[in-house]
Amino acid sequence: MTSTPLSLTLNLSLLSKRHREIAAELIELGQSHLFESWDAPGSCDREKCDFMQQLESLDNSYIGGLKTYIVRARSLLEKAKAGDNPFDGWIPEVPSGKILEPFSEDYLSFEEIGKTELGKCGFILVAGGLGERLGYNGIKLELPAQTLTNTSYLETYCQQILAIQSRYGSEECPLPLAIMVSDDTAEKTAALLARSANFGLRSDQITLLRQGKVPALISNDAKLALAADSKYLLDAKPHGHGDVHSLMHSTGTAASWLQRGLRWAVFLQDTNALALLTLPAMLGVSSALSLEVNSLAIQRAAKQAIGAIARLVHSASGDEMTVNVEYNQLDPLLRAQGAGMGDENDPTTGHSPFPGNINQLLFSLEPYVATLQRSKGVMPEFVNPKYADNSKTHFKKPTRLECMMQDYPRLLTKTARVGFSMAPAWLCYSPCKNNSRDAAESVKAGIPAGSAFTAESDQLTVYAELLRRLGANMPAAAPQTFLGITAVPGPRIVLHPSFALFPHELKARFPQPHKVRVTAQSSLLLAGDVTVDCLSLAGSLQLSAPPGVAVVVNTGQGEVVNDGHELLPLDQLKDDVSEVYSTNTLCKSTYGDGCK
Repeated sequence: MTSTPLSLTLNLSLLSKRHREIAAELIELGQSHLFESWDAPGSCDREKCDFMQQLESLDNSYIGGLKTYIVRARSLLEKAKAGDNPFDGWIPEVPSGKILEPFSEDYLSFEEIGKTELGKCGFILVAGGLGERLGYNGIKLELPAQTLTNTSYLETYCQQILAIQSRYGSEECPLPLAIMVSDDTAEKTAALLARSANFGLRSDQITLLRQGKVPALISNDAKLALAADSKYLLDAKPHGHGDVHSLMHSTGTAASWLQRGLRWAVFLQDTNALALLTLPAMLGVSSALSLEVNSLAIQRAAKQAIGAIARLVHSASGDEMTVNVEYNQLDPLLRAQGAGMGDENDPTTGHSPFPGNINQLLFSLEPYVATLQRSKGVMPEFVNPKYADNSKTHFKKPTRLECMMQDYPRLLTKTARVGFSMAPAWLCYSPCKNNSRDAAESVKAGIPAGSAFTAESDQLTVYAELLRRLGANMPAAAPQTFLGITAVPGPRIVLHPSFALFPHELKARFPQPHKVRVTAQSSLLLAGDVTVDCLSLAGSLQLSAPPGVAVVVNTGQGEVVNDGHELLPLDQLKDDVSEVYSTNTLCKSTYGDGCK
């Protein structure tokens, strides 16, 4: 039996019975170092009690408690040191899925099926992170998705949900939004919602799911790490976005949605404003193929640093599963099967045959709830220590156990149907996640920038591309490069969700697309019940129809001409919070005299 440090024994009278039990269990688990430097009674007593309260909170928040966490960590750390691949023994194959090309016969067919399901969706937004990688200390949801209207990402998602509810659902059954927050983002997210009146959503539509943290680890035997600046504070880190499933279960959120008659759970990331454009088509695919899990995917290049969706077949048991496989796991698996050089591009397409995962997920709600009840939503965990040297005995910095939301299919039964829908990245995926310096380095390495400039540009030009495919005359602007990041800056089309959101809705709003001409440098902003019969625009035009009012645009032989907006580079790179977006471009309004 491990002896109790004298420093702890002298302080036991300060601790409650529960805290003494936790301390004793941790000592038996080899965590005596947590108490060896405690001061004598009478010094830092408040800090000692707070420390024990932190340990109790961590013990309560992790399913199975700290003992389970430490035991599991030791096993995973041993496997990590040995270089084990969790998919050893599994043979990767290209999975089956559907290609979603806008306005193709298949796409329109799936959209038509999916339209009837839009009013039966609940939305889950994973938003536990701050914008530190963008040089911003606030929550990423508060960043503007585009700077023509400065609409934040959270407002964008709320507007989209309201539009879906208005056109495909009912006021009597409002579509719910669950937001997974963390200790870092919970208060700021609640404050943003409060001062913005929930962006039009009812209070009972919104559920905040607060994610806890897990202890950091400093050694291969899973010793828990103390904070660098205090011997009475444990270093704790986020557990990963896979916690969203256990939270959907433990709070009863998923079960309550099912009881209300909802049929689908839609998972969103915090800064991808294109996320919902393909939702009707995805719903159609899931309905037509009876899928429990449908992952939205994009084309990926071989060895590109994003996960791949693969069908895995176990070489011994013959078991099968379709799951996300991280890029650094896929290549060695393919090599082990003698598949040439591993993860290679298909010479006929120039892309990997394995679709890229973007964590845009669609679950059938009934089997999701059943799986959560069986598994409590506990995801498979992994650990990724950064070793100080080749001996793999010391870490460069503390690590922790993590879990990922896209690993959910690993919980399913053998009979579960899992598939994917692959759409062009320009239609469904352009996240804002990197500051300009990091984005420029990514571009040099052949990786998409994922910057504010590219995310905004892609959002502003996606509808121009869709309208071009319908026959509108909307030439793309010449690509522009700022700070080493290149994007197409126009034409800038902002369609409020009250006007249109999905590709199939554009046809009704632009009944004669061949009579629509918008120059490459123009900006067009439309909201409400507006129909564009005929338009020639060289400049900026903003039209918003009030509720109950229908507006028809027909410029005939005329033309809307003004100075419009221009993009100006800044003189120097700044990291200030207010410069996150203007670091990339500065949108300057220079309206002229109007129409002529």
